[in-house]
Amino acid sequence: MTVRIGVLGVGRIGRMHADIIANETDGAEVAAVFDVNDAAAAEVGDSLRVPVMSIDKILESDSVDAVAICSSTDTHVELIARAAAAGKAIFCEKPISLDIAEVDKALSAVREHGVAFMVGFNRRFDPTHAAVQEAVSSGRVGDPHIARISSRDPAPPPVEYIKVSGGIFVDMMIHDFDMARFVVGSPVTEVYATGAVRIDPAIGEAGDLDTAVVTLTHANGCITTIDNSRQAVYGYDQRMEVLGSTGMAVSENPMKNAAVVYSATERQGSVLPYFFLDRYTDSYRGEWQAFVRYAREGGSSPVSGEDGRAPVAIGIAAWESYRLGTPVTLSDG
Repeated sequence: MTVRIGVLGVGRIGRMHADIIANETDGAEVAAVFDVNDAAAAEVGDSLRVPVMSIDKILESDSVDAVAICSSTDTHVELIARAAAAGKAIFCEKPISLDIAEVDKALSAVREHGVAFMVGFNRRFDPTHAAVQEAVSSGRVGDPHIARISSRDPAPPPVEYIKVSGGIFVDMMIHDFDMARFVVGSPVTEVYATGAVRIDPAIGEAGDLDTAVVTLTHANGCITTIDNSRQAVYGYDQRMEVLGSTGMAVSENPMKNAAVVYSATERQGSVLPYFFLDRYTDSYRGEWQAFVRYAREGGSSPVSGEDGRAPVAIGIAAWESYRLGTPVTLSDG
C-alpha cells in the first residue's frame, strides 16, 4: 500500500518534506500540495508533478490518505482538527501550538476520531542520537545520572521570525526538551532556566534571548543540562552525552567530510556543516519512513501527541523560570 500524502504548507520546511516524501521515501507519494502563497504552491507542484489543491479538496479527496501539516504554527490546531474529522493520518511539524490549551484541543480531536498522529521531532531519527538513546534504554550505560545537550546555530534567524516564534525556549530548545525525554527515558519534573542577550540587541528588543541554559530534573533522578546559542560561528553544533552508573554514551558532531590532512607541524580536518539540512538529512528520511510504516501498519505513534505536548509544557515552564529566577515544578506526563 502506498501512503498518499497531501502536504499543507510548502515553505522551506514543507518543500523539504515534500521532496523527501516524493523522492526518498519508499511506500509514499505526494498526492497534492497547498500553500497560502499560490506561487510557492505552483512551483512545488510543477517540480514534483503533483496537483495544487485547496485544503478542502485535499481533505475531501479519496486519493489522499494522510496530510503533512507544515504550515505556520498558528494554523496547526485547526488543521489537525479538520484532518482528524476527515479521517486522515496526520504528520504535524513541531510545535503543535504555543499554547497548552490549544495543544490539548488538537489532541482531543485526534483521540475523538482515532486517526494516526505523529509530531515532527526529527532528531529522534538521527542515527547518532538514536544510538545514545538505545545505549540508555538497553541498560548498557546503567542508570542515567547526567545528560548534556548542546544546540548552537551558526547564525540567528531574522528578527521578524523571532517576534512570532515563541522565543528560544519554545522555538529552538523545544527539540532539546524532546531529546532529553527521549534519551533519558523519563518525564521532566522540574525546570530551571537562565539566559541572556549576548549576540544581537535586536533579539532582546523583540522580547527573546539568544543565549540560554536550562537544567531539567527527571522523575528517575537524572539531571539534564541544555545549552543553546543562536550564533556559533564555526557551524551547526549539535552534541549530546549521557553519563550512567556503568558507562557513557556520546553523540558527537559529524564533519562535512572525514578527510584529515597531516603535515610536519599540524593536523587539519574538515569543518562542521553550516545548515541544519546538511546535519539532519538522514533524520528527516528516517522520520518519514517511520511515519509511513505507522500509517500503514498502525500501532504506537513513533512520536505521539503526548511527546508533542510535553516539550511545549517544558518550554513554557522554562520561560516562567527565567522570569521568576527560580525552578518551576511540573508534570509532563
